[in-house]
Amino acid sequence: MKKSINLTDKKVIISRTDSIGDVMLVLPIATWLKETFSGVYIYFLGSNYTEDIIKSYDSIDEFIDWKEIELQTKEKQISQLQSLKADAIIHAFPRKEIAKLAKKAKIDYRIGTSHRLFHLMTCNVKVDFTRKNSPYHESQLNFELLKPFGLHELPTLEALNLMTTHFKAQKIELPEFITAKYTAHKTIILHPKSQGSAIEWGINRYVDLALQLEEKGFTVYFTGTEKEGLLFRNQLPLSDNIIDTTGKLTLKQLIYFISKVNVLVACSTGPLHIAGFTGIKAIGLFSPRKPIHPGRWRALGKDVHIVVKNENCQACASKQKCSCVEQITVKKVIFEIESISNFERNKEEEPINAEKNNS
Repeated sequence: MKKSINLTDKKVIISRTDSIGDVMLVLPIATWLKETFSGVYIYFLGSNYTEDIIKSYDSIDEFIDWKEIELQTKEKQISQLQSLKADAIIHAFPRKEIAKLAKKAKIDYRIGTSHRLFHLMTCNVKVDFTRKNSPYHESQLNFELLKPFGLHELPTLEALNLMTTHFKAQKIELPEFITAKYTAHKTIILHPKSQGSAIEWGINRYVDLALQLEEKGFTVYFTGTEKEGLLFRNQLPLSDNIIDTTGKLTLKQLIYFISKVNVLVACSTGPLHIAGFTGIKAIGLFSPRKPIHPGRWRALGKDVHIVVKNENCQACASKQKCSCVEQITVKKVIFEIESISNFERNKEEEPINAEKNNS
């Protein structure tokens, strides 16, 4: 049996340069490293798009912008990576150019899955596991890459949920179009789109949900990118209590805003994961079809709830194209919201934009 790698007082790079949800599901490995090795210093090599997510997780010591490195000459890329004096790099998201760069920078331990051909030539520590058809959650599968460091078994989802408490939304002033109608009670975010990462519920369902929630005294905020907003903005009801924020918030503002509402409803997409990590009620609308099912991609967090139309959908079981997500009724989502939500949250907390509101 090979001796495990000791990272006590060492430096390690976690490399994951893709989207918000994928990045968030790899963050708990940083907490395990911190809890296992005293004095370990953790860099996160990521995309500038996810920088505010990574900087919100206190188990990460330093963010490194891959986009910034990518624009440099090969010689400068190698020099910058060497300047970090990292002892190990974990390729949580395999990228050939980063794997080759880590080898040229002569990082001592280069860990990656053995199921990438380019890792055979670039990684000197290869872990044999596959994500395809695995019964484990995506975040659990990321822990396979820690076995060279002495991990013997994958953590439970309960243990991973506890690790989300290391995520701290950074307080930032929010624009007046949000604060003007915000209350600490019965405030909800609806995030209809997924940038193609999931099967979506449909904007007509979200609009119907928003109207019924408004009747029940909710303030409803729609979130999304500017590009997403262009797809559905003209379908939103004209109401003082149904507010379109698409394209108007930075990621840092969105993270903080999500942390201050009662509930968020979305399919399997980045804001659902943010909601789970911030500890609010996160309701995920899912298809039971593998590999996009909630068993693999549900958000982590203490208050995450999953809604599917039919867990035993035969079309999904046979991996056929299926729109059963669209058949989830508005009534079912409202029942989930009302049955789980504590609308007294934030009652004793500092109000949103406290300094401005108290002036």
